[in-house]
Amino acid sequence: MNVEAILRSKGRSVATIPSSATVGTAVHELKTRGIGALVVNDDDNAVAGILSERDVVHALAEHGAALLTMKVDQLMTKRVVTCRPEDTVAELMARMTERRFRHLPVLKDGALIGIVSIGDLVKNRIEEVEFEADSLRSFIAG
Repeated sequence: MNVEAILRSKGRSVATIPSSATVGTAVHELKTRGIGALVVNDDDNAVAGILSERDVVHALAEHGAALLTMKVDQLMTKRVVTCRPEDTVAELMARMTERRFRHLPVLKDGALIGIVSIGDLVKNRIEEVEFEADSLRSFIAG
């Protein structure tokens, strides 16, 4: 199974925020949308960074309440690891586990076309295992 199949199932919607927005606005978006990360866009709509709950918590420990008035571009992860639609679930699970992050923007020809989370990958893998188990049960019973 690959990323393209996951995007077909879950959709291609990506929560984004401009790099000039305040962290307070970003925190509100994370809470309101019930998500763990926002893709940060720059002026030409390209991926400029990613802001995760972990980024916010680490910065809160360092800056306290003043964090909320800071700009997203002061806090975001600028070296964004991305994936492609043809990448496999197994590849991404290994990459995310090794690098210790939970969200990967999906790019095709440099354009943002979706995002996958570790939860999306685990859900997909569980569905695959359940399908295989059901198939084996049917084969044995039949």
